[in-house]
Amino acid sequence: MSLTPMDIHNKEFAHSFRGYSVEEVNEFLNRVAKDFEQLLRENIELKDDKEKIAEKMKGYQKLEETMHSALVVAQEAADEVKQNARREADLIRREAEREAQRIVEESRYRSSKILTEHDDLYKQAQVFKMRFRSFLESQIAALELEEWKEPPAAQQREAAPEPAEQISPVRAEASEYED
Repeated sequence: MSLTPMDIHNKEFAHSFRGYSVEEVNEFLNRVAKDFEQLLRENIELKDDKEKIAEKMKGYQKLEETMHSALVVAQEAADEVKQNARREADLIRREAEREAQRIVEESRYRSSKILTEHDDLYKQAQVFKMRFRSFLESQIAALELEEWKEPPAAQQREAAPEPAEQISPVRAEASEYED
């Protein structure tokens, strides 16, 4: 059982021969009772403050836990965003590589086709050149024949009009068409 200020104030001591002065003891007990009462009030206030601080501490601990959880969630979200960004970047890179490969293959095919067409055209030009050269050489050879150098005398007489029969070139063409 704990001691209260009232217990100190109401305490009676037995009187003895040559004991302490009753007034001094009573005065001292009153002072002790007042101080003890003040200490008890302070103790109660401190207990209340302690409980309030403990409640605040619990609130701060909950806040700390919440903030820690939020940080963990934010870190996980950031990691997930980074991972998704890496995946997307890899996907875009692979798609770009495939597109580049397709373009290269298409360019190779087109260049091969153009080279083939060029070779075909070159061969056709060479063939045409040889045929045209042969044609020209045959025409030159035909022109160099003796028959072409001088017309036969009979053909010259038939071809030459008589002086009385000379016809204008316009009339000659018209007469050719009338026949």
